[in-house]
Amino acid sequence: MPTILLVEDDDTLQATIRYNLEREGYSVIVADAGEAALEQAAFARPDLVILDIMLPGLDGFQVCRQLREQSTVPILILTARDTEVDRVLGLELGADDYLTKPFSMRELLARVKALLRRRELLARELAAGFSPDILEIGPLRIDLEQRRVWREGREVALKPREFDLLAYLARHRERVCRSEELLRAVWGYDTFGDFRTLAVHVHGLREKLEDDPRRPRLIETVRGIGYRLTARSPQATRR
Repeated sequence: MPTILLVEDDDTLQATIRYNLEREGYSVIVADAGEAALEQAAFARPDLVILDIMLPGLDGFQVCRQLREQSTVPILILTARDTEVDRVLGLELGADDYLTKPFSMRELLARVKALLRRRELLARELAAGFSPDILEIGPLRIDLEQRRVWREGREVALKPREFDLLAYLARHRERVCRSEELLRAVWGYDTFGDFRTLAVHVHGLREKLEDDPRRPRLIETVRGIGYRLTARSPQATRR
């Protein structure tokens, strides 16, 4: 049973989130301040941390930075400030994902499941001592060695750079990849590159891989930050 550390100083919201997590079978420990969160994390060694930004004492950004210095535990940030600066700062400090208040419990649970699934997958790969050459993500099957892609059993022809982009997103599935990171990893840009080039290639992938490219479900746009490849179902992500 995964253990989740919930750091939230709003008593009502804390109780609501805790109830929904426990109903899904998770073990939940709580903290309502930054210092207490760090103590709980060190003592309980949780499998996931849900971290509010606005906390008394140490704020969520400070807690996130200290947690990341000590652990690789997945961190899901909750923020009431829907600004690009806050989102980017949280991700740069090591958070794996974020949710903007108000949010639905369905969306929260979907994010929690995705982060725990990714943690389990990475742990299995590490234990096996290798990174698999074939990745299966939702309807996609990606052969990294042969550079071939199938969608629901049918092979899809990709341009070389499209494949490189998809492969990078697949290796970092369920994680937000910043646009600058993708340009650096796929195109080799040392500084800010051509974001239009990235957008065109993402569009090309969506045209070939999505059921409805205008409403993508596999390659999500994270506004102001970048993109994420996800295997979550449409029902799980709908608010």
